[in-house]
Amino acid sequence: MKKAQHTKLLNQNELNKITIIEPTNLYSAAERRLSQLEEIRKEKEKAINGAPEGKIHIVNTKKRVSFYLRLNAAEKSGKYLAKSNHALIQKYVQKAYDIRILGMINKEISILTHLLKCSDRITDRMRQLYSDQSEKVKEYITPIDLSDEDYARAWTEQPYTGKPISDDIPCYETEHKEHVRSKSELNIANALAKHGIPYKYEHPIELHNGRVLYPDFTILDLKKRQVVYWEHRGMMDDPEYANHTVSRIKAYLNNGIIIGKNLIITEETSACPLGTNEIEAVIRHFF
Repeated sequence: MKKAQHTKLLNQNELNKITIIEPTNLYSAAERRLSQLEEIRKEKEKAINGAPEGKIHIVNTKKRVSFYLRLNAAEKSGKYLAKSNHALIQKYVQKAYDIRILGMINKEISILTHLLKCSDRITDRMRQLYSDQSEKVKEYITPIDLSDEDYARAWTEQPYTGKPISDDIPCYETEHKEHVRSKSELNIANALAKHGIPYKYEHPIELHNGRVLYPDFTILDLKKRQVVYWEHRGMMDDPEYANHTVSRIKAYLNNGIIIGKNLIITEETSACPLGTNEIEAVIRHFF
């Protein structure tokens, strides 16, 4: 993918108006399916080549099933196989099945190969198209989505006023030169930065009832073009703090912010702090 040009900053309203191309696993799923089918094709071709010569003709009636062996195409009826020849019948029936399955597999392989050849990751190309234009040309375009680089930049650089940190509260400086309130928040911020995941610290959100909350981290899932919130609860051995946490989570739930969907919750106590391994596990799972 070409390196994105630095474009003029889109405001939040402009960013919200951009049509987002829905993420799809179609092409990666097609690649996995194609790989599996090619393996099955090899197995079936080997089985067919190793099967005995000739083919079986099956006659189904209401009362019985009869099997006839045809050793060449000129035979119209074939040699009757008694059911006592179970092993031989099994080989020929399996061969007939494998030949039909192989035909179906080859047809699907042809379709998937054509799909992947024609797609050429067209979603990425559509997103990149706007970013590759000159600044003067961009003034005339309302884009259909942006490249990951431009979208992340536009989202990250939207100005906001976070929750103030009073001077009497110890704070920690992240790799992005932000001030956060705890060592665990510092570790979360630095882990997100290490993986190149866009985030905002204590970005305000207004709930349906007008109440304003400041989630610890508002994170952009670039693949889905969706926001995920990460709340870290750092003093769960404090009863008052725990009660406040429960109330806060209920407020999120009542506003469509659901744990495991678009809300991440991590917790710790003084005796059981949040480790960097746990932070990495959360990031791997969600992003």
